[in-house]
Amino acid sequence: MAIDSFCPFDALSKLVAQIAPPAGTKLVLAYSGGVDSEVLAYGLSQLSKVKSELSYQLVHVHHGLSDNADGWQSHCERRAREYGLPIAVKRVTVASGARISLEAAARDARYAALREELSPGDILLTAHHQDDQLETLLLALKRGLGPKGLAAMGEVQAFSPDNLMLRPLLGVARAQIEAFAKAAGLTHIQDESNLDSRFDRNFLRLEVLPTLTARWPAFAATASRSAQLCAEQQALIDEEVSLRLPAMLVSVPHAEYQVLDLKALANERALWRPHLLRGFIEYRGFALPSAAQLGEILNQLLAAKADAQVAIRIKSMQLRRFQHHLYLDPVVLEPRVGRRLTGVGPHPDTPELSWPIDSRLQLRASWAETGPRLTLNESLPLRLAFGAPGGLRCHPHSRDKGRELKKLWQEFAVPPWERSRVPLIFAGDKLVAAVGCWVEKGFLASEGEGGWQFTLACSTWPIANP
Repeated sequence: MAIDSFCPFDALSKLVAQIAPPAGTKLVLAYSGGVDSEVLAYGLSQLSKVKSELSYQLVHVHHGLSDNADGWQSHCERRAREYGLPIAVKRVTVASGARISLEAAARDARYAALREELSPGDILLTAHHQDDQLETLLLALKRGLGPKGLAAMGEVQAFSPDNLMLRPLLGVARAQIEAFAKAAGLTHIQDESNLDSRFDRNFLRLEVLPTLTARWPAFAATASRSAQLCAEQQALIDEEVSLRLPAMLVSVPHAEYQVLDLKALANERALWRPHLLRGFIEYRGFALPSAAQLGEILNQLLAAKADAQVAIRIKSMQLRRFQHHLYLDPVVLEPRVGRRLTGVGPHPDTPELSWPIDSRLQLRASWAETGPRLTLNESLPLRLAFGAPGGLRCHPHSRDKGRELKKLWQEFAVPPWERSRVPLIFAGDKLVAAVGCWVEKGFLASEGEGGWQFTLACSTWPIANP
């Protein structure tokens, strides 16, 4: 592409037309004031004049890492007024540590701020360009990543479950962007940290890429094609995983999600196991571990003895093996608090009731004529509780005789860490139901008699119809 052929308005228009967002959709540009986002903001101002059915916003993230940060904010606010675009400024605190670089910490803080600013359906725009793509690809090679990592960045990607991210300049070279800014008379900020080659991206930009492009001028463009080929290969892998994984997911009555059948995973070819485990981790909504970590996880899970209980903690997730099933939960589980269950009586005023358990889960009570269900005495108020003494005697509707609660947890294959989190329904001081497991026999509705069924419902689900 010749330098004089690049136009940010054209690049934006083409990609937005490809997405075809409905009227009222907001396009939100991550606007640093650097030359790349300055050129894209200029193009966005032009687009706003011809596509008035959409709304537009700039977001400037103030990292507070430079003495010039306040001046950059002033520049962005002034240019936003000139462009006729609203702007929001988000101030963040960047804290790096032993396990994360300042560069990565700033990126994480920036993306977190952008997520806060987006409403469901909004589309995020970033000014990543072809040279950024090459840097990302080289860094992925340094880390030894596979097709997923080498696919680098896409023009259209999911930024969150409710938001797309578009990169209209991904096929445009940095030199083209700088030439356009100069020709259009666009002033922009200069971030002095971009000259610090201690940062990996700056090292590539300042010391490596000039040598590569001097030798091979089309290097960035051809590398982008390689990234696209990797993306296509990864798409095929993802499609195959989406076909195989559902048959390996098992519903267990005490869990709000489907767990992974490790026997089924072990029966797959060794080459497919990491991909399927990755798919399960993504299904649960966690960040993916490295290839080395994934290999170690598989080794521990599949090489363990049949009765072994394996627990592996990586970052914010904890993987646990119990009776050939893999459970995957946050390291820090959200607390569940008991409460009174009002509105549940011998006869329903409302056929369906619900109460929150935590930020994602609800307890639902539905009036039913079939299946295990509670019949209630009006004089006994119901309450929801979590955890009960192991010596408490219960008589499940599916058992001939009663047993201690600790024995029943074993019989119903409830993992030890889950036993204090199973919703328990008490009528007065009597345990009358363990949700997902049993109804107390003395409170079981007889044939032809209506009663209440209690179930768990997840308000947010990682994937539909797994």
